Parts: sequence; C-alpha cells; structure tokens
Amino acid sequence: MRENNGKHSVENTVSEKSLSRSVSLSIRPLRPAVFLDRDGTIIDDIGYLADPAGISFYPGVPEALKRLQDKGYVLVVITNQSGIGRGYFNEETALSVNLTMVRLLKEKGVALAAIYYCPHHPEDNCRCRKPELLMVQRAQRDLGVDPSRSWVVGDLDKDVKTGLKAGVRPILVETGKVEKGDIPADVKRCETVVEAAMFILNEGL
Repeated sequence: MRENNGKHSVENTVSEKSLSRSVSLSIRPLRPAVFLDRDGTIIDDIGYLADPAGISFYPGVPEALKRLQDKGYVLVVITNQSGIGRGYFNEETALSVNLTMVRLLKEKGVALAAIYYCPHHPEDNCRCRKPELLMVQRAQRDLGVDPSRSWVVGDLDKDVKTGLKAGVRPILVETGKVEKGDIPADVKRCETVVEAAMFILNEGL
C-alpha cells in the first residue's frame, strides 16, 4: 500500500485565483452547482487521456451545460486522474488536457467555474479520489456552493456515492463504462448529460 504524502491532493486547473478566493457567505448567498465527472460523462472515455486532441464531447453536451449555466448553476468538474499516479502522464499533461477542454467549452459560451482532479493512484489512500469528498468540499468552500440545491452527474457508482456522501443529489448517466457497480434503486438514471440537464432544469432551483 503506497502512502499519500498529501502533496497535490487537489488541483484547480481553471484559475489560480480561485484557489485563494475568499467567499463571504454573510454577503453572498450560497449557489447551486452541478458537479460533473469528466471522462465517460461529458467527454468520451478513451482511457487515460493524455492528448488534448483526443477530447471529444458527447453530442449536445456543451449546449446542455450552457442551459444549466444560464439558469444559475455553477459548473464544476471533479475527476479522478489516476493516470498521473500510475505514471502514464504527468500533471502538466493533465493540465494541458483540462485547459483545452475549458477553451473548447468557452467557445460554446460555457464557463466552468473550476476543475478539481485527484492525481493519485487508487492505492494511495488519499482523501480526494472519488467517492471521497475533498474535491466537493474544496469546491463548496472556494465557490460558495449550496449542496442542498446541487447535483452530481457521472457515469460510475463512485460518482453516485460521492453525491450521496456529500448530501448532493446524484444522477447516473448511461454513457462511459458499461459496468456501473452497485447503484441504489432510487438514484435517478439518464441516458446522457443532455437528458440529465433537462431533468435538473425541470426540477428547478
């Protein structure tokens, strides 16, 4: 079992400013958010993506995210990137992929509030790898997120478990990997992020 030295437990790859942003909760009301998995949820899961040219959004995803954004949802990506811990690529490569995804979404009018990723090997026993909660907790602190009005959308059981543990409503999408693991029967399932966004918008803030 490898030990987690605590270094680089969570990284925000959108803006260094948001790492040190101070949110005054007494002045600014808490905001609803949609926490999005990356690979297999908003982009095609090709396995340990190390080349920005390999980014491929599922059909309709940018437009669906834009609708969520326009309704006041903060869009946050939380993603396990164990390819770093496994030595398949380094953090600079992960940063390049994430920043390219940010740029491509921005071209469609979508502004991600933040991307948080866990760089650890699954055996590192870290506190940030989903379904552990450090990435969600970091976003709540940095961005002033109201978990009771927020959602987690992902394609795996670990995404659902993250939402349930954090008190954030989960939606399982049927894209990505075929094996979904042990999912409670009452968890909402949607075919795609587009369908999940429609459900969220119909539920209202």
